[in-house]
Amino acid sequence: MHESASFPLWSVIPFVAMLLSIAVLPLVLPKLWHSNRNKLALSVVISVPVLAILALHSQMTLLGHSMMEYFSFIVLLGALFVISGGVHIRGAWAGTPLVNTTYLAVGAVLANLIGTTGASMLLIRPYLRANRKRSRRTHLIVFFIFIVSNIGGLLTPLGDPPLFLGFLRGVPFFWTLHLLPQWAVAVGILLVVFNLVDQKIFEKEDVETPGALIEDVQPKRKLQIDGKMNFLCLVGVMVAAPLSAHFGWPHGVQESIMILMGVISYFGTRKEVHKANHFDFEPIAEVAALFLGIFVTMIPALEILSQQSAHWKLDHAWQFFWMTGVLSSFLDNAPTYLTFTALASGHFGGNAQDLSLLLGNPLSEQMLRAISCGAVFMGANTYIGNGPNLMVKSIADQSGIKMPTFGGYLVYSGAVLVPLFLVITLIFFR
Repeated sequence: MHESASFPLWSVIPFVAMLLSIAVLPLVLPKLWHSNRNKLALSVVISVPVLAILALHSQMTLLGHSMMEYFSFIVLLGALFVISGGVHIRGAWAGTPLVNTTYLAVGAVLANLIGTTGASMLLIRPYLRANRKRSRRTHLIVFFIFIVSNIGGLLTPLGDPPLFLGFLRGVPFFWTLHLLPQWAVAVGILLVVFNLVDQKIFEKEDVETPGALIEDVQPKRKLQIDGKMNFLCLVGVMVAAPLSAHFGWPHGVQESIMILMGVISYFGTRKEVHKANHFDFEPIAEVAALFLGIFVTMIPALEILSQQSAHWKLDHAWQFFWMTGVLSSFLDNAPTYLTFTALASGHFGGNAQDLSLLLGNPLSEQMLRAISCGAVFMGANTYIGNGPNLMVKSIADQSGIKMPTFGGYLVYSGAVLVPLFLVITLIFFR
């Protein structure tokens, strides 16, 4: 544990600058932004003031903790990215509104078994191929991020990192199944909205397409899966974290297992499969470059948040839902979850290390539900709200889909997710 340090409010400026750079530079300097080397250089330059602040306050241990988290984060994403790149589905299903909606529903369920990151990396490429004949595809990827990369992973600790941290701190593994009503309402509404939007766009495309679009998007051959060996590697990655927690392995052991699974996958996959998937390392390199700056510059912001939280008057579940959610949209949702569960525990005489003390009391348990939903759901609000968001965007960009900018994505989330979260608030967290 580190001793608490009082960081000045201006120390959050580098973090704000990092967010603004991600939002603005792709618009004003698109050629420079395209290079991952330039993104890495940006992260390093913006991080320098934070490094100076940490050194001045003798808080370099905070940097060490953040870099350990960054390493684990990138290893997990990288392993899943490489393994999923070794699975190729030959043939395709029809890219129709009904089939797409069913596919997203399956992804929402699968996200609870192999995590939002695992489900996103495994499903995004077949999803893109199924819709390759569609002329308007941006909305397909945005809703994929909403449902598969975020909101779907609410029901198990494997679904999203904040829930896994809760499990490590005393929340029973199957307690998250109590969140099934919130999950069902959120996923159900999003699937209905997606189906209506996709149906309208599909009908417009059909009018513009010579012949029948429904014939163009129909699969021309049966589905076949290449690289089935990679599913064993995927299982190896997904069990590494629970085993590490159960046996108390030191930091680095689970990451070593994940790296090993990635290496086995990469060298054990035929080159023809990688070529069919248009596989390269650019998407994961982009995520690694940008999140390096985010993990460094967010340190003062998280510390200020943690120090000031005790002074906040949060007495209602809706306050915990929205405060956790809004901050999880821009900060790492795992430490945000821990901050607010610690605050809730303090309200009820518990402590941050044993969240099981929040269970049994209907009021405190409602607070835990609100925090859990806020952390998982609102990671969908921005590209940086959850790890797979930016990676899915990068893969879509490489596939020729014109994805919205950082600000453009906020328009989508503001129009679709904010009303949804208001409904969730009225139903569950008043």
